[in-house]
Amino acid sequence: MDKRFDIICMGMALIDSIIKGFDPEPISASGYRASSGSLNVGGEAVNEAVAASRLGMRTGILCSLGEDAAGDMIVGSLEKSGVDTSSILRNSEHPTPVTTMFVRDDGTRKSITNSSHRYNFHPEKYAGSFTCAKAVILGSLFRAPFDDPKIIHSVVSDAVSSGTLVFADTKLPNFVKLSLSDISDTLPLIDFITPNEDEAKFFTGKTDPTEMADVFLSYGVKNVVIKLGGKGCFFKNSSVTMELPAFSIDAVDATGAGDCFVAGLASEILRGNITDSTKIPDQVLEDALRFASACGAICTTAVGAGTALQSRGQVEEFLKSQA
Repeated sequence: MDKRFDIICMGMALIDSIIKGFDPEPISASGYRASSGSLNVGGEAVNEAVAASRLGMRTGILCSLGEDAAGDMIVGSLEKSGVDTSSILRNSEHPTPVTTMFVRDDGTRKSITNSSHRYNFHPEKYAGSFTCAKAVILGSLFRAPFDDPKIIHSVVSDAVSSGTLVFADTKLPNFVKLSLSDISDTLPLIDFITPNEDEAKFFTGKTDPTEMADVFLSYGVKNVVIKLGGKGCFFKNSSVTMELPAFSIDAVDATGAGDCFVAGLASEILRGNITDSTKIPDQVLEDALRFASACGAICTTAVGAGTALQSRGQVEEFLKSQA
């Protein structure tokens, strides 16, 4: 059956208020300095959708926004990047979340969330919005809206039943605490899970990438990618283990790098005409991981998740320059 979209991204949409170069020494009783401050559209679903669309994928998004200026800003940015916004839900009772992010000079960051991040809309009620895609990306597994086991299982099972590949990017829990055991019935349905190193440590209790991956595999996940930041990435499934080094770059801001990674991974798996995630040729897999790593690396070269990564051609040129 023909699919309307290549990728549907689902999860959090918000505004990032990014403070770079924050100086903790006050200049007055209530005043501080920073090298820069900017407003950027963000949230895992938004970052992934923008990246996937710029990489040439027919991309849509399922998320919830307030009927406010922040929501308007997100919709406008998505449409400018070619993302289909027809499935966005606007709600007058819940404001669009705003996250304040403090970015250090080396690109690492800390963020502050608030109660608006707790609003858990129900994507499972809109199966028609995502079963029409070749792949879905759950951008915030273990955070709203994917911090309810019933919602997670309903969405994933509907996707799988429609022949849609499932990519799950994880986040550390903030308001609702879930473990792998809490979603043990859903994990075997997931084609790719892509935690970063800290998330993998948290959910598995392990510190070695191989052992981390083995825990996810023991729950039935088909393919595990652990994003190791400046150390690269680690992949494992039931038959293949790969470890790819990071690219040499001057990082400015790591915001959204993991989201660009999973968007790049999904785009290349689809370009390889993969419909069964248990039967991926090794070369297709390696090329997809390298491409995903390049997307993440490019993202870190500018402030804001959707700033640096612009096109598939850009990524291809980057890979040539790094060969």
